[in-house]
Amino acid sequence: MPKTWVTVRYFAVVKERIGKAEERLEVPAGALAGDVFQAVVDLHPGLGPMRGKIRLAVNEELVPDSTPVHDGDEVALIPPVAGGSTLVRLSETTLSMDEVIGAVSRPGAGGISVFLGIVRNENEGHAVTSLDYEAFGSMAIREMTRIAAEIEADLPGVQLAVVHRIGHLEVGEPAVVIAASAPHRADAFEATRRMIDRIKETVPIWKREHGPDGTSWVGAR
Repeated sequence: MPKTWVTVRYFAVVKERIGKAEERLEVPAGALAGDVFQAVVDLHPGLGPMRGKIRLAVNEELVPDSTPVHDGDEVALIPPVAGGSTLVRLSETTLSMDEVIGAVSRPGAGGISVFLGIVRNENEGHAVTSLDYEAFGSMAIREMTRIAAEIEADLPGVQLAVVHRIGHLEVGEPAVVIAASAPHRADAFEATRRMIDRIKETVPIWKREHGPDGTSWVGAR
C-alpha cells in the first residue's frame, strides 16, 4: 500500500512541549491535514488538549482539517499568536462541542454561550431525511473569520469560535457549532445569535435536502 511522507513543523509552545522543531511522519495515502494532526497527537498526547487552539498550514497556507496532503508536503502546527486566534473551520467529520468550547474558554469569561444547529426532519412543510452541505471552502472560512472579527470588535470582551459541517448529514446530526465567551452572559448570547444569522446571510455554504418528495437545493425550490 502506498504511503505518504510529510514534514511536520512545530513552533512556540508546541515546539516547547514536543522538544523538537520538526519531524517526518508517515501517514496513509489519501490522508488529510486533520489526520496528520491526529498522528502527531498519537505520538505526543500532551498536544491533545490544545487542538482547538492550533491551526494547520500545508505548504505555508492555512487550511481546514479536510485538506488532502501529498507526499513531500510540509504541515505546520500554528499555535495562537500574540493577537489571539479564532477557531473557524469546515469539517467533513462529526463536530465536537468540546473543541469549540475549548477554543473560547478562558479565565476572564464569566459566560459561554453555545449554539448547536441540528439537521431536522422537516423544512417548509417538506419531510427531510438527510442533507448535503457544499461550500466554497476558502471563501467560506474567510467570510466567517471576517464576521467573527466584526462581532468581537463590536462586543468588546467576546471571543468566538465556529465549526461548520460539509458533506452528507443525517437527521439529528450537528451541522454547525458556535461558541462565544464573554465576561457577561448577555454579550455571549448576543454574539452567537449574530454569528449564526450572518452565516446564513452571506457565507457561501449551500444545502441540498433529500426527502420523499425528491431532492432540492434550499433557496432554489
